[in-house]
Amino acid sequence: MRQITFSQATLEAMAEEMRRDERIFVIGEDIVRQGGIFGQFKGLPDEFGDRIMDTPISETAIVGSCIGAALAGMRPVADMHFADFMGVAMDEIFNQMAKIRYMFGGQTTVPMVIRAPDGLSLSAAAQHSQSIEAWFMNIPGLKVVSPSNPEDAKGLLKAALRDDNPVIYFENKILYRESGPVPDGEVFVPIGKAKVVKEGKDITLISYSIGMKTAYEVEKLLEKDGIEAEIIDLRTLVPYDRDTILNSVKKTHRLAIVHEAVKQGGVGSEIAAFVAEEAIEYLDAPILRFGAPFTPVPFSPPLENEYRMKPNKIAEAIRKVIK
Repeated sequence: MRQITFSQATLEAMAEEMRRDERIFVIGEDIVRQGGIFGQFKGLPDEFGDRIMDTPISETAIVGSCIGAALAGMRPVADMHFADFMGVAMDEIFNQMAKIRYMFGGQTTVPMVIRAPDGLSLSAAAQHSQSIEAWFMNIPGLKVVSPSNPEDAKGLLKAALRDDNPVIYFENKILYRESGPVPDGEVFVPIGKAKVVKEGKDITLISYSIGMKTAYEVEKLLEKDGIEAEIIDLRTLVPYDRDTILNSVKKTHRLAIVHEAVKQGGVGSEIAAFVAEEAIEYLDAPILRFGAPFTPVPFSPPLENEYRMKPNKIAEAIRKVIK
């Protein structure tokens, strides 16, 4: 199978869906002039002309105009440049985009996608390095996806572009340059379905996005001690795949959740609470959560390195609960 990067996979998804549906257009900062800050829109303006548009630096205007266009029958994509900048447009996101379909009794839809590059990079500091996905798990009316590899990046973006609900598509900045196998032709990953990427019997290890790289490293460390971890890639955070999680926990009797976002109030908190409510009788050990410390992301390279998740520390904590 061919190997392409995460960025190339999203580019393919956009081009294929824009050819399929003329209602799709993209607006954002530097997506025509620069091809997107991470090259994720490179070449699209040449083919699609004014369906790819640069905007002034106003996230409020970008998201607000996309909401209006979606209500008028278009299928807009808003590029946020950095996920951190979504805070500027939060009223449009949680009071308008997320609620309109409900408040109008289903008489209208808001079929739009917000693309949000997130996560740690190299000393991008506190305002350009955040993982904010947990914010949006608390807002009814939104769907939230966060792929970890090129194939899922393409398939989930296609699913988001075809959905009649607003979808926030988190795409990790480090993953853009990561390569992986992607089939030729149609690739489609349904929203709301997790994937068991490796089966095991001793502990369920759940992650998504860049956290999957850490999960794989942890699994290799555990394997040296004869511990078999079952790894689940959530892929979708809202709605997350409860059945896949429960089936795995009932088999392994232990659970650990890993994510790059801060541990406090993160995705791991929701999953841990859900499993405790629905399957506590199957657990043989406390649920483990791993995430960043509760502090802004440091600019200093040594401090940023300390901020990052450490597979050896995670593996050590898992060994303790298994013993």
